[in-house]
Amino acid sequence: MKTVVNVQWRDALVSWRKIFAFVFCIFHFPFSISCSIPNLEKPECTEARQTVREFYSFHFGSDMKLSKENLQKSERFLTDELKQNLAAQAESSKDYFTATDDYPKAFRVGECSVGSENKVVFQVVLFWKDDARSEQREIKVETVKRNGRWLIDKVEN
Repeated sequence: MKTVVNVQWRDALVSWRKIFAFVFCIFHFPFSISCSIPNLEKPECTEARQTVREFYSFHFGSDMKLSKENLQKSERFLTDELKQNLAAQAESSKDYFTATDDYPKAFRVGECSVGSENKVVFQVVLFWKDDARSEQREIKVETVKRNGRWLIDKVEN
C-alpha cells in the first residue's frame, strides 16, 4: 500500500511541475519578446537611411542612365546643388549614383557615420551577379538635412 501511495504522490508532483513550467512559460514569453535588442543606431542615421533606401529602390526600378528625364523623376531625393551639377553634365551611360556604366543588380544600405546632426554618410554596397560573375563594390552616399528632409548630396567611390 505504501508504494502505491508513493507512486501516486510522485505522479501528482510531476504533474504539478509540468503545470508550473507551462504557466511560467506563458507568463515569461511576453516579457522576453518585449526585451528585444535595442536599436543602437543614431536617430539621424535611422531617418536618413529611409531616404537612401527609397531613392535606390526607385533608382534600381527605373532607367539608371543620366538624363534630364531621370533627373526630374528623382529630384525629390536630391539637394538643389546635386541636381544642378548633374543637369550641367552631358547625358551619359555612366550612372552617377552607382559610379559605373555596368549597372548593378541589387544594393544594400550599410554602415552609417554621422558627420554632424545635419550630415550623415552611408556605405551602400552594390551587387552584380550573373552566370559569369558575382561581385560587390562599396560607394559612399552623403546625405544632408534641409528643411526637415534628408536629401542625397554626394556619391563617391
